[in-house]
Amino acid sequence: MNKYINKLFMMSAIAMAGIMGMTSCTDYLNKAPESDYQDNDPYKNFMNFQGFTEELYNCIPVVSNNKDAGHTCFNYGEDEYWEPQEMRMQARSVDNGDFWAWTTVYYGYPNNQGSAGSNNRTDKGHLWANSWYAIRKANIGIANLSNLISATEEERNLIEGQLYFFRAWYHFMLMEWWGGMPYIDTVLSSDVTPTLARLTWQECAEKCVADFEHAASLLPVDWDATTAGKVTLGKNNMRINRIMALAYKGKTLLWAGSPLMNWASGGAKEYNAELCKRGADALGQALALTESTNRYELADFSEYNDIFLLHNSSGKLNGVKESIFMENIKDYSGRWRWNMVNDFRPQSIESSGIKCYPTANYVNYYGMQNGYPINDMTKADAESGYDPTHPWKNRDPRFYKTIMFDGVKWKSTGGAGGTAELFTGGRESEEANEKKGCFTAYMNSKLCPQLMNTVDGYKENNIMILSLMRLADVYLMYAEATAVGYNGPKGKAATYSLTAEEALNKIRERAGVAPVLDKFLGSTADFLSELRRERAVELSFEGFRFIDLRRWMLLTQYPYTLKTKIEFDRADPSDYNYDEPEENAIKNLREVVLLERKYTDRHYWYPLPKKDVSMYEGFYQNPGW
Repeated sequence: MNKYINKLFMMSAIAMAGIMGMTSCTDYLNKAPESDYQDNDPYKNFMNFQGFTEELYNCIPVVSNNKDAGHTCFNYGEDEYWEPQEMRMQARSVDNGDFWAWTTVYYGYPNNQGSAGSNNRTDKGHLWANSWYAIRKANIGIANLSNLISATEEERNLIEGQLYFFRAWYHFMLMEWWGGMPYIDTVLSSDVTPTLARLTWQECAEKCVADFEHAASLLPVDWDATTAGKVTLGKNNMRINRIMALAYKGKTLLWAGSPLMNWASGGAKEYNAELCKRGADALGQALALTESTNRYELADFSEYNDIFLLHNSSGKLNGVKESIFMENIKDYSGRWRWNMVNDFRPQSIESSGIKCYPTANYVNYYGMQNGYPINDMTKADAESGYDPTHPWKNRDPRFYKTIMFDGVKWKSTGGAGGTAELFTGGRESEEANEKKGCFTAYMNSKLCPQLMNTVDGYKENNIMILSLMRLADVYLMYAEATAVGYNGPKGKAATYSLTAEEALNKIRERAGVAPVLDKFLGSTADFLSELRRERAVELSFEGFRFIDLRRWMLLTQYPYTLKTKIEFDRADPSDYNYDEPEENAIKNLREVVLLERKYTDRHYWYPLPKKDVSMYEGFYQNPGW
């Protein structure tokens, strides 16, 4: 593995040499002898060392975007369905059980740039290669901290805190996809055969936790409030801080305590309560610090869509004050501007694009505003008030923010020509658009402007930077960890004032959904079933679902293996309400299976590249691959 990492490092050195080689011989001869580059120059003062550290930010993957702002996919749960004849998307390979495709497929995360064999750390979405490169760079920085001579204590802390955070974070990201890794906490020599064996998930997690703890002890809550941060005042929002470190410490512990990671580490296929308890305490620290400083805040529901996407923002990023940690924001100006918004609309609206739509089974997670889930979308339910003749009435308000259904405007003029006809045989339906229609009867308006069309101008100037962690997620992780670690929904961590139930309800309250029903508060298992539904709704299409299903060990279980669509007819097409489409009656509602995924236990982890597992005996392949 050290050869692999050093190869990446050497590539950057060669590139730098090429740039330096462009300087003329005359320029070189005219240089003063004392101006020659010295080994400790990158580390001798804060400005130089921060410049060295900045590359760690650039190694953060661009999850949501492919090369040249092209198509990409990053939702691999039961949440989306890409057009079935298109096999260049990693999501289609995942549906077919071909997890090897991450090393070859062009459109997808964690390998957004083609073959993983390129080992190109400049590939914006290349998680595998970038992470090993970044871990080595962080270790080089840590090994050279003693060379930081000209710096204040604050500056030293800022550099050290970032390095330790990133060393942990890149290990954590590798672990999410591929399982326990060797934890590399020293600079490996290129001329020594590596002997670092893979650790269990929990062993590796403990090393991440130690690094996150160390980072949290050194970092500020807000760089703008530091002396060093004044130089870049107003541009420090994405710099690593104490809340980030505490939140990722808690996330690592919750993940380590989840059924998959506990089982992979030699335990049972159930939660590890002690690890979850520690996770709850860390997440509670992050939330208490957030609320006492207002460093991050839940966006008002009127700004909910601004968390995810902005149009004509004049350089402002989406996220409001809720985004804690974002994907790589480099070159954000062209992000999400063309292909992806086309992909979310059928051929009748946008002729180009590889089409992708929310699955009906996933949309069913959006329950009723009164807090009740929908158990069967084809049957009436007196308790919840759900009526299959009016299936979009009185739903969770987030449903209307993120899902487009039959009759919703796709053009500002509205009316018969500008509202979606998603009923069976309708203008936007699969039947009316061969292979390019809306084959689930739902469209995404969370990651694509509702009025995305050529006439209204929403195809251009869209910015969508994906949040890898936002505040709502921290509340939900806290609720989960606390319910498991502190004996149920009424429990609360030692570090924070809210119970698990109250933390979950804080997210529902923002959305205008009723609190968790009493029927889900009788046991931890009942509460977790509702919390999982809440995560599905709040974090929909943000890249979390696949990881969640895996860590809960639900990926191979029915009904999570199904992807469905709905078919229906309008009850009275001649008397249609275009202003309030949820009020229109439908008939003959039915749910049809599009795909059933055939998974076994091996699908809980991605396979490691074959050339890497052949480097030495201790770096073994994941089971079944």
